[in-house]
Amino acid sequence: MSLESEAVAPGDAELPGTLPESLRAELVAFRRDLHMHPELGNQEFRTTAAIKARLEKAGLKPRVLTLGTGLICDIGDWDGGRPMLALRADIDALPIPDMKTECSYRSTVPDRAHACGHDVHTTVVLGAGLVLAEMHRQGRLPRPVRLLFQPAEEVLPGGAADAIECGALEGVGRIIAVHCDPRVDAGRIGLREGAITSACDRLEVALDGPGGHTARPHLTTDLVTAAARVVTDVPALVGRRVDTRAGLAITWGRIESGHAPNVIPQHAELSGTVRCLDLGAWRQAPDLVVAAIDEVANLHGAKSEINYVRGVPPVVNDPDVTELLREAMTARRGALSVEGTEQSLGGEDFSWYLEQVPGAMARLGVRAPGERTVRDLHQGDFDADESAITVGVELFTAAALLDAAE
Repeated sequence: MSLESEAVAPGDAELPGTLPESLRAELVAFRRDLHMHPELGNQEFRTTAAIKARLEKAGLKPRVLTLGTGLICDIGDWDGGRPMLALRADIDALPIPDMKTECSYRSTVPDRAHACGHDVHTTVVLGAGLVLAEMHRQGRLPRPVRLLFQPAEEVLPGGAADAIECGALEGVGRIIAVHCDPRVDAGRIGLREGAITSACDRLEVALDGPGGHTARPHLTTDLVTAAARVVTDVPALVGRRVDTRAGLAITWGRIESGHAPNVIPQHAELSGTVRCLDLGAWRQAPDLVVAAIDEVANLHGAKSEINYVRGVPPVVNDPDVTELLREAMTARRGALSVEGTEQSLGGEDFSWYLEQVPGAMARLGVRAPGERTVRDLHQGDFDADESAITVGVELFTAAALLDAAE
C-alpha cells in the first residue's frame, strides 16, 4: 500500500499530511505553553480548554469527557460502518518540581512538571488533528479519525479506564499512541510487537502486634524484624511461585516503624510496587502476593492488613497495528528511522484500551542527535527535542491514511 496513487520515496516529494512551517512553529509554541502550565491528573482544566479552543478554531467539534477534563474529537462523520482509528494522547503532568534552570518555558507552577513528555504527546495528537482536518476539508481523508485526549494517566488505575466508560472507544476499531523516549534520537521511533511495557500495581502493607522493650523481644511481636522479613522473603517466595519468564518483581519504596532505639513498636508500614512483564502472571499476582505476605507475617506472629491496588496491565502491541506504524514511519522517514525497542518495566494505562480494541504504542525519539546526556523520564530536568513533534504528527497522519487505505 502507499500514501498516494503513485509511491513516493521519502524526501523525493511532499507527502500528504506534511506540516507547513507555520504549523510547526505554532505547535512548538503550544507545547511550550502546556509545559509552563502543568496540571495533575483530573485537574487538567486549562489544558483541556486550550485543546478545545484550538480544535474549534479549526472548525471541529470536540466533546469534553463527562469527567470534566479530557476530550474526544472526530474528524469526519462516522457512518456506523468500518470502525475508526483513534489517536490517543495523555494530558496530565507529574507532582515534581521542574529543575531546568536555563529554560524560557520551564514550569511556572511549583512542584508540577511535564517530566514525562505528555505535553509532547498532546501536541502531536493536536497537530495531527489539525492536518487531518484540513485534508478532510479538501476531500483527501477517506475515513473519519478520532482524537482522544485522555486525563490522569499518572493516577492509578489510570484515566484510560474512565475515558472508556465515557464512551471514548465507541466507534473505534484500532488505536495508536506514542510515548517519549529519551534513549532514542529525535527523528526515529522504537517499535516492538507484543508487550512493550510492564504491568504495575501498588502494594501497601500494615503489620501490627504487641510491642515492648528491646531487652525482652521474646515477650513481643518483633515488628521490625517481621517487616524486614516481609521485605526480603516475600519477593523470594513469589519468585518461586510464578514462571520466572513472567518477570514478576516486587520492589519496596517505603518502610516505616518505631520511634526509639529501645522500644519494639506495635505498628509497621511498608509500600511498594508489583511489576510484571506477562499478562497472565499479572492476573495471578494479587493472590500470590497476598498469600506470601500473610505467610511471612504469621511466621513472626504479626497481624497483616494488605491493600493491593490494581494498577495497569502490560501494553501489548498488536502485530498488525505495529506494522501500520512501521509502514507509516518508513513512508515518512525511511526504513532506518525505525528501530527495535526493549520491553520497559514502566506502567502505562494505554493498556486498558488494548483490552478492548487492537492497538500499538511507539517510542517517540526525543533525544537531540549527538547528545550524550540522557535526561530520563520522571526527572525534574527532563526535556524533549521539539523536532520530535513534527515526527509524531507526520507519523500519525501517515498512519491514518494507510489505515484508511487498507
